[in-house]
Amino acid sequence: MITRISVLMGIYNCADTLPEALDSLYAQTYQGFKIILCDDASTDDTYKVAKNYADKYDNIVLIRNEKNLKLAATLNHCLEYVDTEYIARMDGDDISLPTRFEKEIEFLDNNPDFALVSCPMIHFDKTGDWGIGKAIEKPNKNHFKTAVPFAHAACMIRTDVMLAVGGYTVSNLLQRGQDYYLWYKIYKAGYKGFNLNEPLYKMRDDRDAIARRKFKNRFKGAVIRYRVLKGLNASSPLYYATLGAMKAFVPRILMERIRKKRMGINKNV
Repeated sequence: MITRISVLMGIYNCADTLPEALDSLYAQTYQGFKIILCDDASTDDTYKVAKNYADKYDNIVLIRNEKNLKLAATLNHCLEYVDTEYIARMDGDDISLPTRFEKEIEFLDNNPDFALVSCPMIHFDKTGDWGIGKAIEKPNKNHFKTAVPFAHAACMIRTDVMLAVGGYTVSNLLQRGQDYYLWYKIYKAGYKGFNLNEPLYKMRDDRDAIARRKFKNRFKGAVIRYRVLKGLNASSPLYYATLGAMKAFVPRILMERIRKKRMGINKNV
């Protein structure tokens, strides 16, 4: 089978979950892919686990950062080894459902006007599946006001588009928002994306994590949101940026309720 997809995986201290993540790729109904694994100077056995898989499968490219560079720079390192038509993302602690690649590549093949495709995600933790997110089918610039328009780890992007926008932007400000800023760059360049209505990806997710975000991360997020909305000429950028920053002062239990409402989380998955 022709290799048409490069799967970018920045891996860091995920030795316990990496086998399940990689096994989910080898269980895909579409097998025309290679995996580019970049270990971001892990301090556990992540590299050893990755090396065992690389020795077993000839479609794995394994590289390593000499020091911890964080996700954006690590993914850019992976990009140096891409030579395929499409790029897919995957995290080392998540699971791709079996038909993910088949359905995403079919969409991009049949819809040349779209630069990327993603989908809703199933959220799970050690107790099992606990929620399903929602996704807007055809996000526009106004959807950047209150949410990230695409699930990053579940996406597939045309390689020429990723290269045209310069890959990921490396900045201390974007350590948690590199995906949001990537979507901004893609839309700013005149491209657009699509969300399938079927969850094809499972994200390992502590259900209380959003309520524990620190104020400095909220502040950074507000700065990024302001810049993005201003760059897209969306209305009221300062208002929506300030609204995001104010979430740092919202009680934890209320934040969880807001999250469930915004994402359409269903507790009884």
